[in-house]
Amino acid sequence: MADMDVERVRARGGPARWWRHGPPWPGPWEESERPGSRWPWRSTLLLTVFVLVGSNFAAHEQQGERAALDPFARVLLLVAAASLLWRHRHPVHVVFGTAAATALYLGAGYPYGPVLLTVAVACFAAVVAGHRQAAWTALGLLWAVHLLVAHWLYRWLPPSGDPAAAWAQEGVVAAWVVAILAVSELARARREQWARERAERAQAARRRADEERLRIARELHDVLAHSLSVINVQAGVGLALLDADPEQARTALTTIKSASKEALGEVRQVLDTLRTPGDAPRAPAPGLDRLPELVEQAARAGLTVEVTGEPPRLPPGTDLAAFRIVQEALTNVVRHSGSRHARVHLDEAGGTLRLRIDDDGPAAHADAGGSGNGLAGMRERAAALGGTIEAGPRDDGGFRVLAVLPTEVREDR
Repeated sequence: MADMDVERVRARGGPARWWRHGPPWPGPWEESERPGSRWPWRSTLLLTVFVLVGSNFAAHEQQGERAALDPFARVLLLVAAASLLWRHRHPVHVVFGTAAATALYLGAGYPYGPVLLTVAVACFAAVVAGHRQAAWTALGLLWAVHLLVAHWLYRWLPPSGDPAAAWAQEGVVAAWVVAILAVSELARARREQWARERAERAQAARRRADEERLRIARELHDVLAHSLSVINVQAGVGLALLDADPEQARTALTTIKSASKEALGEVRQVLDTLRTPGDAPRAPAPGLDRLPELVEQAARAGLTVEVTGEPPRLPPGTDLAAFRIVQEALTNVVRHSGSRHARVHLDEAGGTLRLRIDDDGPAAHADAGGSGNGLAGMRERAAALGGTIEAGPRDDGGFRVLAVLPTEVREDR
C-alpha cells in the first residue's frame, strides 16, 4: 500500500519522498497532516480573527469593570493568536509564548475573553506532540499568575478600584484547566493508539507478503525439483540407450515431454496467482487424489512405489501439503538414493494423518544436484498446519520421512 501511495503522489507531481517511510504528519485531526499544507495557517487565521473580534465584544460587555483595549492589548492578542501558526513545529515555545502573552494581557487588567482559547489550543498541540510536561508547566504558571493578580497584585494593577476575585471563580478556572488537559491527554492517547494500529497493520501486511513469497517459493521448488529430477534421469537413460536401444530412448524422450508439460502447467498455475491475486485459481490445487500420478511419474524415472492406506478427505491446505511432502520425498529418493523401490504409507486416525515414506537405500554417491531446501520446505509446510516432520536415516540403512499433519482446520488460524 505504501508503494502505491508513493506512485500516486509522484504521478501528481507531489513530493513522494515524504511518503517513503510513512507520512510526516502526526495525526488525522491536524491540519498539517495534508501533503503541501505543513503550516496550519487556515485555522490560525480563523482563531486570530475570532480572538480579535471576540475580545472587542468582551471589552464592550466588561466596560467599567476591566481596562479598555488599547494598542498594547491588541498586540498581545495578535501575538498570542498568531504564534499558533508554529504550534506543530515548535509546540513547547508556542505554549509558553501564548501563556506569557495571556498572563501579560490579564495582568494589565484587560477584559477576559477568547484570549484564553489560544492557550488551550497551544496546550492541546503540545500534549498531542508528546510535550506533556511543558504544557502542564505553562498552564500551571498561567494559573499561578492569575491567582497572584486576582488576589494580591490587583491593588497595584489596573483597573483602579478593582476588587479581589471570588474564590468560587478559581474553581471554575481550575475546572477549565483540568478539562483542557483531559481533552489533550485523550487526543494524545488516541493518536498513539492509531499509530500503533497503523504499525500493526503495516507489520501484518509485510508478514502476509513474506508468507506468500515463501509459499510460492515452496510451490515452485516442489514442482520444479520433482519434474526436473524425472527429466534428468530420463535424459541420462535416453543418452545411454540412444544407439543401443532407440525404442527405449524414444520412451525416455516421451517421459521427458510429459514431465515438462506437466511442470509447465503447474508453474503457470502458480504464476497466475501472482498476476491475479484476487481471483480464484483456474485449476484445483493438487492433493492426495493424485498419488497415482506420482507413482506413475516415479515409475518413469525407474522408481517403483508401493502405496498402502487410503487417502482421506482433507481440507485443501492439508491435502496440498500432504501431496507436496510425498512428492518431495519421492524426488529425494530418485535423486539421492541407490534404491529403486520406495513405500508410501497413509494412516488417518484421531484427527491426525501420518504419512510415512521409506526407501531401502543406500545413499547414492554421485552429486544429484538440488538446493538442499527440500526438507526445509517440507518442515515449513507441516509447521504452517501445526504438524511435524521427522526425516533421517533408518537403522537398517534406508531413509524415512514421517509427516504428522492435523486433518481438521484449527479455528485460531
